[in-house]
Amino acid sequence: MKNKALLYLHIFYWLIYMIGSILIPYYVFQIGHPILDVTFFITSFACFYINYFLVAPAFFDINKLYKTIVGFFLSVLFFVAIRFCIEEWFLPHFWGFRNYAEETSFGFYFFDNIYFSSNTIFLSTVFWLFKRFSDSEKEKSLLLSEKKSAQLQALKTQINPHFIFNSLNNIYSLVYQKSDKALPALEELSQLLRYSTKDLEKDYISLDKEIGYIDSLIALEKLRIKNPELLIVEKNINHPNLHISPMLLVPFVENAFKHGDFGGKGFTLKMNDTDYILGFYLHNFKNEKVKDAVSGIGIDNVKKRLEILYPKNHELNIIESETEFTVDLKIKLG
Repeated sequence: MKNKALLYLHIFYWLIYMIGSILIPYYVFQIGHPILDVTFFITSFACFYINYFLVAPAFFDINKLYKTIVGFFLSVLFFVAIRFCIEEWFLPHFWGFRNYAEETSFGFYFFDNIYFSSNTIFLSTVFWLFKRFSDSEKEKSLLLSEKKSAQLQALKTQINPHFIFNSLNNIYSLVYQKSDKALPALEELSQLLRYSTKDLEKDYISLDKEIGYIDSLIALEKLRIKNPELLIVEKNINHPNLHISPMLLVPFVENAFKHGDFGGKGFTLKMNDTDYILGFYLHNFKNEKVKDAVSGIGIDNVKKRLEILYPKNHELNIIESETEFTVDLKIKLG
């Protein structure tokens, strides 16, 4: 329950209390005494919030009944003390009359007010329980949000080093071969890292930026592939400003280049968006000579992020055989 809603509930309760306990009895049924009714209202109001802010938080414990009982009688004691001061001291002193007979014993006064104070104390405790439940839900929601945020940040920081490591391996290979493609590859990588370093800090980026990463990655990889014409890329994007988590699609493409067979086979990449649903399809042939014990880091990373960010708004199908690897992903983007 939100704070504003809880405040409205308090206001509504006291309005109903005043109408039902003071205004209607006196003006409709001509019963009661306006001064005594008002003093009782003041007593109930004071006791309500003493119990709400002080007694209930300190004593209410469903697992320790004795503490709750002690808290109840403590609230009754506050009610009795406040009512006694108002009705048995203030009124006689300033108005010349009292509520109880002058010879009333304190024992009778106390136990009689257990009855009158019970409703107030009970409702005050119920209101406090509402507030505690609301605060507990907010805290759980905040903790869950912080946990997800920390987990996502940890997952995103795994992407960048892994991606850099693979790209540097490619550039190292070009340098080792003394290829004139090494310098353009290094420039392409530096351009790509400028984007990724800046945008990885964000929760979401535009879809066209994510696709830009993929385009840069493909351009980088084409420098080392003998038959770049075999890389088939089809894009049909109608809503480039849709939001997506950064580096969510890139690991699939990076994984295809790292483990794909480009000796005359290449790969196929298709991207489209229909009704705000992004379709991502990637197929590549596997290079059986490449064996990597940590090859699943990028894919597992994406799976975890999809589960956190798009729990009911994505469908991921990965089909893997000894010779082929296919990714078919659909995500509902906002």
